[in-house]
Amino acid sequence: MKHGKLILLTGLLLSGIALAEPVLLHNIKGYGFNSERELVAFNALAFDDKSGKVLARGDKELLERYATARKLDGAGNTLLPGLIDGHGHILGLGEELMQADLRGQPSEAAAVKVVAEFARSQPQAAWIKGRGWNQVLWASNSFPTTALLDEAVPDKPVWLTRIDGHAGWANSKALELAGITKDTLDPPGGKIIRDAEGNPTGVLMNNARRYIEQVLPANSEQENIVALQAAFSRLLSLGITSVHDAGISSELAKLYQQLASDGKLPLRVYAMLSSRNADLADWLDAGIWQDSDDWLSIRSVKLYGDGALGSRGAALLADYSDQAGHRGLLVTEPETLTELLRLTMAAGFQANVHAIGDRANRLVLDRFEQLTTPDARAAGRHRIEHAQVVSPQDIPRFKALHILPSMQAVHATSDMNMAGDRLGVARLRGAYAWRTFADQGNILVGGSDFPVELANPFHGLHASVTRQDQQNQPVGGWLPEQRLSLVEALRSFTVDAAYGAFQEEVMGTLAPGSRADFILVDQDVFAIDASNLWQVETLQTWVNGQLLYQGSGAQ
Repeated sequence: MKHGKLILLTGLLLSGIALAEPVLLHNIKGYGFNSERELVAFNALAFDDKSGKVLARGDKELLERYATARKLDGAGNTLLPGLIDGHGHILGLGEELMQADLRGQPSEAAAVKVVAEFARSQPQAAWIKGRGWNQVLWASNSFPTTALLDEAVPDKPVWLTRIDGHAGWANSKALELAGITKDTLDPPGGKIIRDAEGNPTGVLMNNARRYIEQVLPANSEQENIVALQAAFSRLLSLGITSVHDAGISSELAKLYQQLASDGKLPLRVYAMLSSRNADLADWLDAGIWQDSDDWLSIRSVKLYGDGALGSRGAALLADYSDQAGHRGLLVTEPETLTELLRLTMAAGFQANVHAIGDRANRLVLDRFEQLTTPDARAAGRHRIEHAQVVSPQDIPRFKALHILPSMQAVHATSDMNMAGDRLGVARLRGAYAWRTFADQGNILVGGSDFPVELANPFHGLHASVTRQDQQNQPVGGWLPEQRLSLVEALRSFTVDAAYGAFQEEVMGTLAPGSRADFILVDQDVFAIDASNLWQVETLQTWVNGQLLYQGSGAQ
């Protein structure tokens, strides 16, 4: 990626250099949407850099209408609405940027080598942490064990999160500190992977991860701020101006509130409170929190249905095709999930439930149907996060029940090499079925699920329209009948993602009166071959009418 600079002052303070108002950006190939979600093209954009709102969009006539405005030449570059990631984890991304990066490592031994080198570079660290390992990429296709980790780092606890965030890999020192032995029971919704004698091997799935998490030192507020700064910088460099932050702690919610009140959020955050917060009821009683300039909104709750497909934690209606007798895990007991949904919706908050497997999706749909009226469901814009594997008979229920599928296109191209093994051919009919959802009239909330996947939204646009990886494989695309058009894909990362956050009137369109959140990119996405979409780079990122990122390729 081209290097650029984040235009921030100390801490998270936005640039204090004020431009004249209004501002006219011309000589651009601009794209936005109208009130009917139809694509609109324009060559000039006028905005007020004080209010942060779009004044007008159009062609050469704006040069006369705004003759006294400060004029900026877009150099013929393509302008898009600021991209919205409808499902990410901002603090998790920042933490990942400061941990051992195991993404793409081809073997257990290669991953351990990275961990060993990272440990040597961090002599002051009490714990060695990392993320990104994926046993599906290894020739063994087997979960790792403590053995190699113990050789590499014998004297410090090591905790390595799997790429999907639903499993972790510990060394013996970490297991010892957590008190995990042969006699430790699997918790509800979790599993300790064991050897033939019943001894823990080092991998903990879903709720079993909490044994380690309970003894991990908590980040200080300053450490969280540093991690957020790193994440904000990365996201702005990728053209992301708003994130639906999925499942945040109470501590992070309070930190976001403080940053928003102090004017120190450089991008917009639609925060989903984690249903695991002990004080969730207090947040619901306090009601919706929204600042007047649309930097932060807290009006939704992230709930948890099952695990992930790669680690065989997704809850299925029938056995996994590659593990007889196993159907995944429900990480929240059905009765508890029912009560959490009831509390969330009764408080007027949006309920966004993680569900990957077909059993979890059906269970969640059943509860939405039982707990609310049709009018309340429509007004609530409740969501199922991921909706990856859905029984074909349940897909129409999303539309009938007014439930929004929040889907991440890059999951399909990441999972395609193992999804058939896990599910078999028949169940793939309802897997990653974006086209089917779109054809029945569902609004799709697009995103990446970073740091599970890379945060780059152009990877998601590419996957949406090609159903291929970045080597453009397989030829013709994986389950190509589920491809989206580029307009549909772009909507899912702009106005439709905004709809999933009750924000379609203020962002995602660049319509007059909406927020002046936009990006300039180095290629016209509607003119290039779809196979090259993943290579598009952001030249500039503007949020609220202020330039906050400038890449080295921008003029």
